[in-house]
Amino acid sequence: MTKTGSNLPPVLRPQHTPVRRLTELADRFARDTRGSLDGVEVTGVTIATTDLHPGEAFVAIQGRNKHGAEFAQVAAELGASAIITDAAGADIAEPAGLPIVIVEDPRGQLGEIAKWVFDTGHDLPILFGTTGTDGKTSITHILDGILGQLGAVTGLSSSALRVVAGEAIMARLTTPEAYEMHALLAVMREHHVEAAAIEVSVQAIMRHRVDAIVFDVAMFTNLSHDHMDDFSGMDEYLEAKLPLFRPDRARRAVVSLDTPAGAVVVERAEVPVVTIATPAIAVDQDLAATADWTVTVNEETLDGTGFTLVNNRDGRTLTSFVPVIGPHMAANSGAAIVMLLEAGYAWERIVTALERDGGIRAHLPGRAEKIHGEGGPAVYVDFGHTPAGIEKTLEGLRRVTTGKLVVMMGADGSRDTTKRFAMGKAAADYGDIVIITDHNPRMEDPAIVRRMLLEGARSVKSEQDAYEIFPPEDAIVEAVKLIRPGDALMWFGPGHQDHRDVQGVRLFYSGRELARRALIDAGWPVGERRWTNPYDD
Repeated sequence: MTKTGSNLPPVLRPQHTPVRRLTELADRFARDTRGSLDGVEVTGVTIATTDLHPGEAFVAIQGRNKHGAEFAQVAAELGASAIITDAAGADIAEPAGLPIVIVEDPRGQLGEIAKWVFDTGHDLPILFGTTGTDGKTSITHILDGILGQLGAVTGLSSSALRVVAGEAIMARLTTPEAYEMHALLAVMREHHVEAAAIEVSVQAIMRHRVDAIVFDVAMFTNLSHDHMDDFSGMDEYLEAKLPLFRPDRARRAVVSLDTPAGAVVVERAEVPVVTIATPAIAVDQDLAATADWTVTVNEETLDGTGFTLVNNRDGRTLTSFVPVIGPHMAANSGAAIVMLLEAGYAWERIVTALERDGGIRAHLPGRAEKIHGEGGPAVYVDFGHTPAGIEKTLEGLRRVTTGKLVVMMGADGSRDTTKRFAMGKAAADYGDIVIITDHNPRMEDPAIVRRMLLEGARSVKSEQDAYEIFPPEDAIVEAVKLIRPGDALMWFGPGHQDHRDVQGVRLFYSGRELARRALIDAGWPVGERRWTNPYDD
């Protein structure tokens, strides 16, 4: 695997990549070439000079502001063996002196090129792909946890982590770019991974990041308000997810009927489909009643959620526990189990493992992640960034909190602005006190982000109960001062992330560590740390 001294997580590469002749690559994919290709070999591909290894081909793609071919000279100096680009890029890249393979659509063909270069057309792990608005990361990590309980060597790719056979690195994107995805699959094969769970964002489907991959089981979770900066409306947003449910992308599918969009996916899917629903959170109870599988919530505590999964066709029943709060986590757990069944894992084997271990053993980084220890107030951090996700999490926490519930919230800058009011309102609907703070401003003025969240919160709460404190380092200290045993604090925003992007600068930042320190300074117990502390360096 690849290591790096950068504060950007590394892109994993296989130890042994087949050496490919550039002439053969051109025969398969090119519409034209420039320069001599004779004797040139390719050991990998990348679209980023920041992770280019000597001998790899640099794929130059037209970006929003620049053409990647403008970095051809940098690629040459770093040891690139060739440039793969379109006709416009070839004119820009030619002065770098590298042989050029001209293709019709560099981004659209990147998946197939990477598949050929990394030889990922065979002997891959069992692949699980999960898409939807909320629940993708949770299902991915729950799948990984149960597979581990079954004794499988596992792989994982989520918005939080990339994991291969127990070795983990932080993720850059929710779903890797196509070249990184195929390199990751090659690494998994080298480490004899039996099964891999992969989070599939809508951007991954639209931007060809999962091209040339066929999932053994694809999952659709739900559809709610998100990404309206990319789509004209919810119908277009759903339409962008549907290609995952074609035979060239998946062999089978599990579809949740907890939102009406699930019925559309079932109707439009071109692969065999099994359905599942959780009445406790389903929007349409009549639709939920038609599902093949039902998840019933039977226990809610500050430590997790008990549930029963029932097959409505043959009566099979499984009762278990997931160590995360909320009925939506029971839904995610049921979905993961049904995905395993659809992939061919035996019912009896799953039941035996979960009964032996007293439930699901899975760590969900940044998803209602517990920071507190025993005997003090409850403190969680959560990556929640959609109104529906925030509402589901707080609804579950509200039911198990005997005292007051404090909600601290930030939102991403330079992203969908239309959901911020609803996010703030959801926090105020369930929280007794709402504190708005900064999160990840990117290139946007953080004061504007805070104001939009605060407007939503103050549509429900008074100024005394909904206010802003910034920076977040101060906000978490003040929030912890408000809670006592029996109270709970939920911090939405940072979740698992280990950095903030401020005006293009990536800064180390850990909400989990800040919450932990605030608890310690206030004299409250904390739980066992399950993450690397970026401040240790």
